[in-house]
Parts: sequence; structure tokens; C-alpha cells
Amino acid sequence: MAYTTLISIILSHFLLLTTKTLAGKVPAIIVFGDSSVDSGNNNQISTVLKSNFEPYGRDFYDKKPTGRFCNGRIPPDFISEAFGVRPFVPAYLDPAFSISDFAEGVCFASAGTGYDNATSDVLDVIPLWKEVEYYKEYQKKLEAYAGKKKAKYIIKESLYLISIGTNDFLENYYSMQSQRSSQYTEDQFQDFLLRLAQNFVHQIYRMGARKISLTGVPPMGCLPLERATNYVGGNGDGCNDKYNNVAKHFNVMLSGLVERLNQELPGIRVVFADTYNLLLQMITKPSSYGFEVASVACCGTGLFEMGFLCDKLSPLTCTDANKFVFWDAFHVTDKTNHIISDFLMEHVLDQFL
Repeated sequence: MAYTTLISIILSHFLLLTTKTLAGKVPAIIVFGDSSVDSGNNNQISTVLKSNFEPYGRDFYDKKPTGRFCNGRIPPDFISEAFGVRPFVPAYLDPAFSISDFAEGVCFASAGTGYDNATSDVLDVIPLWKEVEYYKEYQKKLEAYAGKKKAKYIIKESLYLISIGTNDFLENYYSMQSQRSSQYTEDQFQDFLLRLAQNFVHQIYRMGARKISLTGVPPMGCLPLERATNYVGGNGDGCNDKYNNVAKHFNVMLSGLVERLNQELPGIRVVFADTYNLLLQMITKPSSYGFEVASVACCGTGLFEMGFLCDKLSPLTCTDANKFVFWDAFHVTDKTNHIISDFLMEHVLDQFL
């Protein structure tokens, strides 16, 4: 009995030490990007692109719709928990949180935004340059709260998650109202976005960021909304190959950028978080990951609903989101996010452990 108790005590101390070690290596998760990582900043701005209402968040803590475009958690939440920090990353503009919360993680992302300022203008959301301005403000608050030495440590050792780019193509370049498509060819537009991505990383590097994860673009031609509006063969089940090929090409460019950044900037560690193939596998072989439906989303008809169109009054919304790869016509479910996050922790972010 005493031996069993001793073993339990040793294991408890080991687990506690492990958690503290992980948290010490990455004291906070700092997030920039779009709706794939926005934890509620759009709630506080004047835009139609919001998700702070049911059924969003129905599988989040206390079934609370926080502004995450998901039925539950998004990747930064799972990644933060995996690093032993906290099980979710709060939005910087959320009045329910303060700098004492943000010292352990903060999200500046805004649904609908992109690398290109013109992308954020489409739905009047926060442009990437404004996210950086909030980050500057955050640094000042952090120094006042934690002291100069501790704040510098947090800024340097935190993991920066950047997930952005899909809206630049779908909401900007390929939209009917696009001006960019007349200004740039597809290749020129991708070059333009790549320069913006490079400038952004250089900017936050100058401000102290050293551990950075740059996320690639998903198979955007397979999003339910794109399947419905750009269907193949008239049945709505086919992916838009053109969009997927652009995504793959842009990801190759981003991967090359990551290599150059690691060579050019002293002390930086940038990783490329490429989940294109993983998500494509979930879409094409859903049963292999425990899903039943991948062609349409859980909310409403599963074809067009997103934001206000995805509401609790729709009688067609599924009862079990775990059976679906997609939650709404543009965003994946909590379960999909969990699988993606586990993959990133094992194959990409493991070097920061």
C-alpha cells in the first residue's frame, strides 16, 4: 500500500514538473490571423461577420458562443492546452479579459481579414496592420503589468501562431467585385501576398517575436460553400480544382519563405504549418478519421450558411457535429480542429517543446 502511494506521489510530481516545463518553454500563445483563429475580436467591431450566437459555441465551455467560428474550440485553444498554458486563448478585444489573462495568451485575429488590406475592406473587419497595432499596445500593457524583464521574456519565448490567406483569394481576388483580379494575374497576386507575409514576419520579429508558426492555405476549393457555388457535374459534390491548385502553389511559396526567413533573421525559428493534405484526406476519406459527412457542413443545409445565416432556428442543423468535417460552409468542426492541432503538435510544433 505504501509502495503504491509512493509511486502515485512520484508520478504526480513528474506530471506537475512536465507541465511546468512545457509552460516555461512557451509561456504564452500569441495569435494573428483570420476566422480560422479568431476567438471573438469581431464581436467588438461593426461588421456583419460575427458568430457570437447559437448554435456557434454549443460544444464550447458552458455552451457559450464566444465569437469562434466553430461549434467548440479552434486550433490555438488546443495548442495552448497542449503546451500546458491554458485550454483557450482569449480575444484581445473581449472586455471579459484583462492583461493578467493576456499574459498567458492573446488573440488579435479577425474573421474575414487577409494579408491584403483590400481583403479586410470587403466585410469591414480588422486589417492585419491593425492587429499589429493592437500587439504594440499589448506589449506596453504587458510591461506595465509584469515588469520590463518578465515582459521581454514572454514576448521572446511565446509561440506566435499566424493563420491567414484564404480570404485573400476567396473573398478578394476571386470575388465578383474584385479589383485585384484586374490588377494582377494569379501568379502576380500570390507574389504580392508573399511579400506582405514576409513584411509581416519581419515586423513582429523587430518587435521581439522569435518562435513563429506560419500556417498554409487549406484546400479551399473543397469548402462546402465553394462546392455549392462552383460545383462539378451539377451535383455539388466536386471540389474546385483550380482553387485547390492555387492553394498548393501558394503553400509551396510560403514554405520557401519560411526557409529564407530562418536563414536571414538571427535567432528566429519559423515553422511552416501545412495542413493541406491532412484536411484533404479528411474530406476525401472521412471515415478514416471517424467522420460520416464531408461534402456539406453541420449547420443549416450545409451548403451556404455561415455567420448570421447559421442560426439556431434552422431545423436542418445536425445534432452531432462530431460526424461532420465542417461546422458551417466555411469552417471546420471542433473535432476537425482537434485532429489538426494534434497533427501540428506532433509533426510541426514539437520542436518548441
